[in-house]
Amino acid sequence: MSDHDATGRRSFLKYTGALGAAAAVSASLSACSSGPKSTNDTGDDDGGGSTSLTAVIGYGNDGSWDPTQTASAFAMAGNQHIYEGLVDTDPITRAPYAALATEVPDEAQLKGATWRFTLRQGAKWHDGKPVTADDVVFVFDRILDPKTQTLAKGFFESWLKEVRKTGDSSVELVLKFPFPEGVARLTLAKIMPKHVFSQPGAWDDAMKGKAVGSGPYRQTSHQPKTNTTFAAFDDYNGPRRPAFKKMNWLTIVDAAPRVAKISGGSADAQIADNIPYANIQRLQQDGLTVEGGAGMNNLFLMFNTAHKPFDDVRVRQALHYAIDTKKMIEVALKGHGKAARSFLDEGNPTFRPARTVYAYDPEKAKKLLKEAGVSGLRINLMAVNVSWIVDCLPTVKASWDAIGVQTTLDPQETTAVFTKMDQKKDYQVVAAASNPNQFGLDADLIMRYNYGPDNLWMGYARWADDPTAKQLFRQMDQATREPDAARKKTMIQDYLDTVAEQAVIYPVVHNELMTAWDAHKITGVRAQPYPGINLLKAHPA
Repeated sequence: MSDHDATGRRSFLKYTGALGAAAAVSASLSACSSGPKSTNDTGDDDGGGSTSLTAVIGYGNDGSWDPTQTASAFAMAGNQHIYEGLVDTDPITRAPYAALATEVPDEAQLKGATWRFTLRQGAKWHDGKPVTADDVVFVFDRILDPKTQTLAKGFFESWLKEVRKTGDSSVELVLKFPFPEGVARLTLAKIMPKHVFSQPGAWDDAMKGKAVGSGPYRQTSHQPKTNTTFAAFDDYNGPRRPAFKKMNWLTIVDAAPRVAKISGGSADAQIADNIPYANIQRLQQDGLTVEGGAGMNNLFLMFNTAHKPFDDVRVRQALHYAIDTKKMIEVALKGHGKAARSFLDEGNPTFRPARTVYAYDPEKAKKLLKEAGVSGLRINLMAVNVSWIVDCLPTVKASWDAIGVQTTLDPQETTAVFTKMDQKKDYQVVAAASNPNQFGLDADLIMRYNYGPDNLWMGYARWADDPTAKQLFRQMDQATREPDAARKKTMIQDYLDTVAEQAVIYPVVHNELMTAWDAHKITGVRAQPYPGINLLKAHPA
């Protein structure tokens, strides 16, 4: 690893948020923060825009804020307002638009293996210095550096060879082969100032919350576990002008106080995400708009294939067939979910029902266990303590108990669950939440987040060396390189059949994520099908 990644693999795992929730950051990090201790303060600095806004985010703000390696819901949402890619994408449609670059490559250029970009004239960093081509090359060099472990590497290294400076304000991306889908992924390569983040220790600072971008909002303070504040950037001259003078984003993971912040006549906040289903009606009665976004958010099961009998595909399949998903959706999700019919959710452009669909069939589950020679199975189901996951667990236990599998539920802090796997401790089955849609809708991207020979998740499942896994990885590489879009889609759908059949890491249900806001105070909000909020098109009412 390079010296700026001396924190190593454990730091990568701990801070990326790839585990589904932000990890803990020691209290000493507050020394790195500036600004108010009060969560009611939106920051000291004035900016453009016309008013202040308070938001409540149902996820921690203490994961990594380094755009090249974070999967923290809070940080990714915040970074969308602070940083820009050469190209960014609409948060709902994922259609690309020019951000730091002056234009999106046209269809002819996207079919080629070289993409050229000119930077927006007059673009500045939040410290006032100009954005240059050197900054672009700096970020992509980090992402493509074989010695540096970043989450972003998995989204680019399969198809992007290098990024070259062609002028003070121009660059070209050299691809390994034509890959038009990659243009939407450029939003995952947020451009960062070289003069700031090339300094010793700067990547650690980025991980801990330091953010200096070229986007419409500046970060004005960061209090881990409490709040992060923003101010409109006066010198921003890009396509998404700031509409709010100041923003204060509170992190409140517990559902009751989060809902309370947006409830009643004395509500402190105008918008909140991750609204519990049980609170929807009351919030609507209070005059709030509550809307959902359906996407890949899911409860998945992950099996330790090095722990018998979970190396037997029949056992994994049996445990999926045994789950009463209809009951889970009705009782735990209050109707806001669908049983998985593929690894992808039904709204994904590449979706088709997999050859193996785990419809509720306890008799088939019993038969598969008998065929596998398994009886008297006892399972400790380790699970993350995300509230809606915990709500679903009793249905899993009742379903497995009903087929003779004695089940013990073991919910615990998300970081505790995955620290055990990072330490290669033994386990049987894990139930957790995931939503790759925060990276995009591209099925190739989604699969590379979850599956691959060097993938974190495959390491946890101990499956990467299985012959079926190796064949799957070859199929994935072939699909990535396929130039014909229709053929590529079919190839992905075909290997998703293998993913469904093997059920090593596989969703049980996909559920809706709910966002609530006061339409009398804020307009232009669109509910996302993944955690967080995006206010780049929102305005004061």
